[in-house]
Amino acid sequence: MKFKLASTILGLAAGLYAATASVVSAQSPEEFYGANDITLVVGAAAGGGADFYARQFVPFWEKHIPGNPKIIVKNLGGAGGMKAAIEMAHLAPKDGTQISMLLRNNLYDPLVSTTPLDFDPREANWLGSLNKEIYTVAVMTRANINSFEDLQNNTVSIGATSYSNANRVLPAMMNEYFGTKFDIITGYNGAAAMALALEQGELDARMLPVDNLTGYGNEAPLFEAGLIKPVVQTSVESSELFPDVPNLFDFTDDPEVTALAEFILGPMEAGRPFAAPPGVPEDRVATLRKAFMDAAADPDYIKAMTEVANAPSPISGEAVQEIVERLYATPEAVLAKARPLMNPPS
Repeated sequence: MKFKLASTILGLAAGLYAATASVVSAQSPEEFYGANDITLVVGAAAGGGADFYARQFVPFWEKHIPGNPKIIVKNLGGAGGMKAAIEMAHLAPKDGTQISMLLRNNLYDPLVSTTPLDFDPREANWLGSLNKEIYTVAVMTRANINSFEDLQNNTVSIGATSYSNANRVLPAMMNEYFGTKFDIITGYNGAAAMALALEQGELDARMLPVDNLTGYGNEAPLFEAGLIKPVVQTSVESSELFPDVPNLFDFTDDPEVTALAEFILGPMEAGRPFAAPPGVPEDRVATLRKAFMDAAADPDYIKAMTEVANAPSPISGEAVQEIVERLYATPEAVLAKARPLMNPPS
């Protein structure tokens, strides 16, 4: 009798759950988001560049999502953004109430990590990216480095946070394949610490996004005062803000080196990527994607970003997905060159 009663209760619960799920799935995106807030998990600590971009964007995104849900930002840093990526893939609700802003390196981390990572970026529902990240080698003018050739002929101290961060990987790649002589000093606790080290003469150079020089970064005052300058751009595309600064690709004609640089720099084309977990209903993904691009094109958002950084250069969720697919088509020979640059010696 007890068994029959328990079975009946379980059956009723399952039926109630199925009926509730059916009602929820039958809601239009506007009805759903009119009744539910969204949690945006940023895969980096508060106060950094990723957090800055997310919080600047949220008020405009809220306006463009049908139903105008409130977007609540939470930070989940750790493991170069992979902690947030894995959490999104396996623990986040699959109904569209939680989305994530990941880090660009998460697009290829599972391909190159010597430690297995339980995240496949091809399965994420990419919503878009807020900008194309364009990095530079920025050198203090007191170092008297005026060209890429000077970097090849002189030892230049450059700061980095961790072994696998782009601020170490890029100069390491240039040392190995482009003949530069960077003395890479790893272990700085964030951007502010490296900015202070530049000012105090502890470092000569940093890998810096264009925005850090011309917009919101710690080094913007140094650039405005003529104390730091970009010597080379390390990006698939060059910034129109520095038309006279050469691109790293100008200094190699080796197709294998070019392929390696394209792989390492490729994710920067999706510099601030947003994603929804696998399994979110297609109509909600489509709604979030459209609202993302509408918000990124909002004149008020563009004005606000231009005042504090640079004009945004957004790309669609479909474009981010194409970048991921391109990365995953990289030949193993290229990945074999990339792995030692990105993983500390065992």
